[in-house]
Amino acid sequence: MTREKFEKICFISNGSDQSKAALQELVVLYGNCDFKDADIIVALGGDGLMLETLHKVMDRDIPVYGMNFGSIGFLMNEFRAEDLRDRLHAAEQTDIHPLRMRVTTKDGETHEALALNEVSLLRASYQAAKLQILIDGKSRLDELVCDGILVATPAGSTAYNLSAHGPILPIDSPLLALTPISPFRPRRWRGAILPNRAEVTLIPREVEKRPVNAVADSKPFKRITKVSIKEDRTHKVTLLFDPGHSLDERVLNEQFGY
Repeated sequence: MTREKFEKICFISNGSDQSKAALQELVVLYGNCDFKDADIIVALGGDGLMLETLHKVMDRDIPVYGMNFGSIGFLMNEFRAEDLRDRLHAAEQTDIHPLRMRVTTKDGETHEALALNEVSLLRASYQAAKLQILIDGKSRLDELVCDGILVATPAGSTAYNLSAHGPILPIDSPLLALTPISPFRPRRWRGAILPNRAEVTLIPREVEKRPVNAVADSKPFKRITKVSIKEDRTHKVTLLFDPGHSLDERVLNEQFGY
């Protein structure tokens, strides 16, 4: 998609009063088109709306430019109604490849889902989860006792991964973060940084006593018995950021801001 084609803009809102007012103002200034006909999507909301929108445009070669009306807005730009077309043409592009999760459930069914932020496994009862971790088919940790574990992309490393004390990854790095959630044993294990070509397999133990659920971004799967996770470079989405406010810059700010 060339910048000259950024003529048909589709504005979407997260439904808050502020974002709806901004939507009305922008539509008066720039018009609005249907989602399916757009050259570019402008999302008015927070990171949740951005993630939802990116899943909708997966592989459609339609970039998404966000303006923040949420609480964090890590993936969003500052709201300004004026000179929007100039901002879109000057914006910096970031491509993100999702994780593909293949999950087997207790009833023997197999499902797949894509995650742009992270795939997480979470205990589903008061009992801690017990997980075996394999990397490229080789067992690296026979038993992790924890509340859960997640695999995050660089784009997702500042989301759930960061709150679980995982590492922040530069957005263009060929890496994934494997981060435990409230680990009990091994007590000092803090996770791992993996190459993005690695396949992570997670196998819950004692699933009758210690049920585990899996989530790909916001898509849940209950009572799983095995999960395989790998970056899928056959799919991508494109975000746009104002110059000087790229995702690279935001990642650096997160590492030095307290």
